Amino acid sequence: MLDFRLESFLSVCDTMNYRKSAQMLHITQPAITQHIHFLEGKFGCKLFVYENRLLKKTQEARILEQYARTMQAQEERLLRQLQDSRIQSLSIGATKTIGERVIGEYVERFLRHPEHELSLTVDNTQNLLELIDRSALDFALIEGSFPKEKYGHRLFSRERFVGICAPEHPFAGREVTLPELLEQTLICRENGSGTRAILENLLTEYNESISHFRRHITISTFSVILDLVRKNLGVSFVFEILARSSGLATFSLEGTHIQREFNFIYLKNSGNEEKIDYFMQ
Repeated sequence: MLDFRLESFLSVCDTMNYRKSAQMLHITQPAITQHIHFLEGKFGCKLFVYENRLLKKTQEARILEQYARTMQAQEERLLRQLQDSRIQSLSIGATKTIGERVIGEYVERFLRHPEHELSLTVDNTQNLLELIDRSALDFALIEGSFPKEKYGHRLFSRERFVGICAPEHPFAGREVTLPELLEQTLICRENGSGTRAILENLLTEYNESISHFRRHITISTFSVILDLVRKNLGVSFVFEILARSSGLATFSLEGTHIQREFNFIYLKNSGNEEKIDYFMQ
């Protein structure tokens, strides 16, 4: 199946405008940009450049476009042949960052087809892995770590892990020291969540723990965490994609630059990788 990032690439080739392509595909402009950056990283070349404020294709982009359009035509022929045996129902999972801020546009696109049915479970990483183990989910999109030797997986994106605070907080836009951070009220997710595990691992490197904060509060819902941070009742740590859409300020911990993968995961040898292709097409 044609990779969804190649679909974004072909749309930009058609419109030569990131915003218009996002509107055509019913996704966000940052998603289009992310897809193009992924392809540039994968193929090791620039695909588009600006000349006098106009977007231009590189020679490498023209080669890739020819290949992708051939693949697109072959896919359309294949889909017509398989029209009567399409996958129509999916059961998928997503961790809370992804469920609340990332996957919605893809769910919407999938459900635009009236014959499609979808069950989406939003939960923490640990619980989603248990559901996959029981074959209760076809696949899940999660942030953070998981045992890669146990599951089939496919990279979706890489995201920075940042601190968030109210815009008026002294940390806003700063790099802070660990002693400064530990003097704060920390608002974090529950045990089993990917974001909490990342923070705990970071603190362990400094021989510290969540319990060493002046005060720490555990809340399982991102919307409540963001609201409390917005009201300057504490600080938290989230993936940058969530911070960008929240209107909150960000900060970083001195000497750290944390980036984590968002991955599709599924049972090995289950055939569910095909379902990821179908969902993302």
